[in-house]
Amino acid sequence: MRRLSITSWIFIGMAAGIALGAWVPQVAKELNPLSNIFLRLIKSIIAPLLFGTLVVGIAGSGSVMAMGRIGVKAIVYFEIVTTIALVLGLAAVNLTRPGAGMNLEKSAEELALPAKPPGLGAILEHTFPASIFEAMAKGEVLQIVVFCFLFGAACAAIGDKAKPVVHFAESVAEVMFRYTKYVMYLAPVGVGAAIAVTVGSKGFGVLFGLGKLIVTMYVAQVIFVFGVLGAVIAIARVPVRRFYHAVKEPFLIAFSTSSSEAALPVALENMERFGVPKHIVGFVLPTGYSFNLDGTTLYLSLASIFVAQAAGVDMSVGEQVMMMLALMLTSKGVAGVPRAALVILAGTLASFQLPMEGAAVLLGIDAVMDMARTSVNVLGNCLATAVIARWEGFDISKPPEAQAG
Repeated sequence: MRRLSITSWIFIGMAAGIALGAWVPQVAKELNPLSNIFLRLIKSIIAPLLFGTLVVGIAGSGSVMAMGRIGVKAIVYFEIVTTIALVLGLAAVNLTRPGAGMNLEKSAEELALPAKPPGLGAILEHTFPASIFEAMAKGEVLQIVVFCFLFGAACAAIGDKAKPVVHFAESVAEVMFRYTKYVMYLAPVGVGAAIAVTVGSKGFGVLFGLGKLIVTMYVAQVIFVFGVLGAVIAIARVPVRRFYHAVKEPFLIAFSTSSSEAALPVALENMERFGVPKHIVGFVLPTGYSFNLDGTTLYLSLASIFVAQAAGVDMSVGEQVMMMLALMLTSKGVAGVPRAALVILAGTLASFQLPMEGAAVLLGIDAVMDMARTSVNVLGNCLATAVIARWEGFDISKPPEAQAG
C-alpha cells in the first residue's frame, strides 16, 4: 500500500467520498470542516509561493524586456484559446438546446444571487494593489502577480545589490515547495471529504435534474480538451506522455475541489519539473488564472444561452455574438475559487434582460459543472506555460535533468 502514489490515494479518497455521500449522507455533510481545513492550508501556500517564484524568475531572467515580450505573447495566446472556447460553447448549446421546454419566467421573488461582475474600469483598477500585504491576505492573485512583476523587474534593474533579496525569495520558494509536499499528504482526506459533502448534500438526483445540460457541457469540455488543446499540443510539439504526468495531479485536485487555487502550487512545481523555465511558469501560470479560464468561458457561453432557451427567448446570431463579447470581457474577472463563475453569469443575465431565476436553477447543479470547468482551466494554463516556452525558443522535449546530462 505504501507504494501507491499520492494521485492513487486521491482517487481512493474520491471513491470513498462518493460512497460515503451516497450511503450515509448525514455523516458526509459533517465532513465539511475536513475539506475546509485542506483548502485553507492550500490557500496559505499561494502568496509566499508566488512571491518566491515570480521574483526569482523575473529577476533571474536578467531582462525586463524579455518579460514584457513573454507577457504580450501570453495575452495573445490566451485571447485566441478563450475565444475558441466561447465559440465551442455557443455551438454546443445551440445544437443540443438543453433549455428548450423548461419555461423559466422572470420572477419578483427574492433570490440570493451573486452580485453583478465589475466593469472594465473596475477590473483594471483592481488589478493594481494598494498594499501587497492586503493582497496576500485576501488571496488576490492578479495583484500579487503585478507587484511581484514590478518588484522582480526592479531587482533585475539594480543588479548585484538585489542579490540578497533574490536569494531570500529563492529560499522562500524552496521552503514553500516542501511545505506544499507536506500539505499534499492530506489531499486524499481533504478531497474525499469535499466529494462526500457534495454528494451527501446534493444527492445523485443533481446529476439527472438537468442532465442534458450537464452532458452537453461535459461533452463540449472533452471536445475542447482533445480537439483544441490537443491541436495546440501537436502544433507546439509538447511531449504528450510527460505532459500528462505533469498535469494529472493538479487536474485531479482542481476537479475534486472545484478550486483552481488549490491546484496552483502543484501545477507550478510540476511544470517547472516538466522543463518550462522558472521565469515563464512563474509568470504565465498565475496570470492565466485571470486571463485564460478556458473551461469557465466555455461554460459561461453555454449557460447563458441555456437560460435564454429555458425562458423562451429566441436570441438572434447578432445578440448571441454581443453576449459572447460581453463574456470575453467579464470572464477576465473570475476568481480561481469555487462557484465564482455564477457572479459573471448573474451579471450577464441581468445585462441581457434574461430571468435571474436561471442562475438560481443552475445553482443546484453548479458543483457538478464547476468540477469540469475548473479542471479544464488548470489544464489549459499548464499547457499555456509549455506553449510560451516553445514560443520563446526553449527545448521542452526532455526533462531538465536529461538536458543537463
